[in-house]
Amino acid sequence: MSLPYASPPAARFSAQNRSRALQADIMELILERDLKAGDALPTEAELVAALGIGRNTLREALKVLQALGVVEIRHGYGMFVAPANFDALADGLTFRGRLSLRHEGKEALQLVDVRQALEAGLIGEAMDLWTPEHLAEIEKTVGAMEAAAASGRTFTEVDEKFHYQLFEPLGNELLSNLMSVFWKVYRQIHQELGGDPLVNLVENAAVHRGIVEAVKAGDKELASERLRRHFDGIRAQLAKLRDAP
Repeated sequence: MSLPYASPPAARFSAQNRSRALQADIMELILERDLKAGDALPTEAELVAALGIGRNTLREALKVLQALGVVEIRHGYGMFVAPANFDALADGLTFRGRLSLRHEGKEALQLVDVRQALEAGLIGEAMDLWTPEHLAEIEKTVGAMEAAAASGRTFTEVDEKFHYQLFEPLGNELLSNLMSVFWKVYRQIHQELGGDPLVNLVENAAVHRGIVEAVKAGDKELASERLRRHFDGIRAQLAKLRDAP
């Protein structure tokens, strides 16, 4: 009796390996020619000649690189090195996090772990760049959280804004995009819990107030520790989802 899911034939793996190798060759060509975001790639004919491949093979590889955010294809204009774009990364990690919630929740927990390490590790550097005006804006955001919590309203969007504001002075686009991934997964978790908040609203607002107070006091170690503790409630809820029958 045949297995319900047969392994792909060796030829398919070979084709996949060749495709990956070609994609790597195109990226290496971009680097060797010192092209930067927005620069035009060589024409299709030039790439075919340089890489020694057929047009159809080249086009398939370019489609993959476009999906990965490496190449931008503008029909009628040509091919260009794509600007920084983390959509592919965000979509992939969001899918993995959502998928894990239907099983053991391992990847969703790992995503929380990574974000916790990033935020707790970078808060001191961000504090060095804060201005009184920036701190005043964050104070307003925490005030909005406290007002929402007092009236029993969730404040997911305000919470998200708070964390972006904490690290905005760093100008770290990768950090911002990784945080965006977390919030996509967070919102999905919220929906799968039936719209119930992951943590106690009043307690959650108080945790954010505590982070700001540590920052105002200039205590980097305390701010880092409070950020670490901030994720405990979310991690506990994810663990419950993982352990649920």
